[in-house]
Amino acid sequence: MARTGKLERKTNETDINIDLCLDGTGLANIQTGVGFLDHMLDLFTKHGAFDISLKADGDLHVDQHHTVEDSGICLGLALREALGNKAGIRRYGHFTLPMEETLVTVAVDFSGRSVLEYRAPVPAAKIGDFDSELLEDFWQAVSANALCNLHVLLHYGRNSHHIAEAIFKATARAMRMAVESDPRMPGVPSTKGTLE
Repeated sequence: MARTGKLERKTNETDINIDLCLDGTGLANIQTGVGFLDHMLDLFTKHGAFDISLKADGDLHVDQHHTVEDSGICLGLALREALGNKAGIRRYGHFTLPMEETLVTVAVDFSGRSVLEYRAPVPAAKIGDFDSELLEDFWQAVSANALCNLHVLLHYGRNSHHIAEAIFKATARAMRMAVESDPRMPGVPSTKGTLE
């Protein structure tokens, strides 16, 4: 049975619908109104082998912040719903990803506790019309709502687009590993008996 998370979240700033399947094939239907975020989420979907449909209508006449952060909130909530009690998953995942001159490592633990360690400074303030500082805000929102430890480390890199792309791809690959079934451990992967 496919593990899915689906929700609608509406505020005075954004109106977002997301449908996530962890056991997908990388099918993406992303429409946030923020072109660079759409591109990054397409990459995340493909490399995670998830299926994600996400539509966001946000107050882009103000700026991109609310749309980007709230999309992260919704992705985190959908991940949490899809994982349920987390029985049978590997729980931990990590990936080191090269992207041209850039190297990024991401590690994740779906522990039921939210921690973001983000050590990935981006050289340019803007990537196209996208505010680079929103990358950290997005992953903070994902971590806080998926209730996971997420560690993002940029070893080195020069091109801001490559750095952002490496982060999204490495996170997807790490999460893909963490949510995979572990046939040797059918229960909740914790001596506490719960990951909530």
